[in-house]
Amino acid sequence: MSLETFGWTEFFEEQRAADEAALVPMRIAAVHRSRMNAVGLSGSVRLELPLHVKTMDFAVGDWVLVDADTRMLRRRLERKTLLQRRTEGARFQQLIAANVDTLFIVTSCNADFNAARLERYLALANEAGTDPVIVLTKADKADSPQDYLQAAQGLQRDLPVVSLNGLTAEARLLLAPWCGAGQTVALVGSSGVGKSTLLNTLAEKASDEEQLTGGIREDDAKGRHTTTSRSLHGLATGGWVIDTPGMRTLHVSDVAGGIGVLFEEITELAPQCRFRDCTHAHEPGCAVRAAVEAGKLDPERLERWRKLADENRDNTPVMTGPRGNRVVVDRNKRR
Repeated sequence: MSLETFGWTEFFEEQRAADEAALVPMRIAAVHRSRMNAVGLSGSVRLELPLHVKTMDFAVGDWVLVDADTRMLRRRLERKTLLQRRTEGARFQQLIAANVDTLFIVTSCNADFNAARLERYLALANEAGTDPVIVLTKADKADSPQDYLQAAQGLQRDLPVVSLNGLTAEARLLLAPWCGAGQTVALVGSSGVGKSTLLNTLAEKASDEEQLTGGIREDDAKGRHTTTSRSLHGLATGGWVIDTPGMRTLHVSDVAGGIGVLFEEITELAPQCRFRDCTHAHEPGCAVRAAVEAGKLDPERLERWRKLADENRDNTPVMTGPRGNRVVVDRNKRR
């Protein structure tokens, strides 16, 4: 094996200083409250952490430089991509995964399918610079899986959507284009949609090594949390997958650019509006509302854009104060 099989690229190599040649690059595989595990050419190790280092500042998928003799973590390298979210009431963003090439947004062909929630994940992926793919599980149990496929494809321009049965070997073939050697994917979605099942299939785990899986309630397709922490796993195809706990709610924050990509048809029309700061709600000369009235733009898409944009604005902290002494203030607390 080589470092490249773990996802190491020239981007990370260029960050190593001349006096760090003896340090060993490793990748964070699991983050716990007081400890971290990493993988590298020497296998899996538990890292020794310097005083005052907080594990919350690291994400699964991070590249770090480690002292080979003591296993002491020396420093974290700059990330190529970072998935993070702001939880309600939290001051800082929660790190989800780092250096992810492709985000598999997993949902199932049942009552779990929710366009507005999927758009939140898409905005997150777009902002992070990670390529999103919608993965529709349990297609074999749906009466009309094609309906779910078409609904998902309409969420974002040129969005890859794959429907599959996560228990079959065919699932590996369908997702193989994103799971090649050195590639890293992450799985996100609600509990009960089949993320752990999909991970077991992609990684071809032995029965005694499989991630736990759980059933769902038939009335609302809600599942239980079977994955309790984020972790990095090797794939049979030579890539890597980061499994994440199910997220029932996902608050958007700091993703204005990601929302712009998600609703590209609105973003492209906005410069044609009469007013530069048009909200596309009531202003005269609004090109976006004109497109809705002409039947060229789905009014439900515009309404979901408005809700997501408003939530992102309200949840994104702003800088305030005199120059040289600016501080971050939550918008909601300024009201």
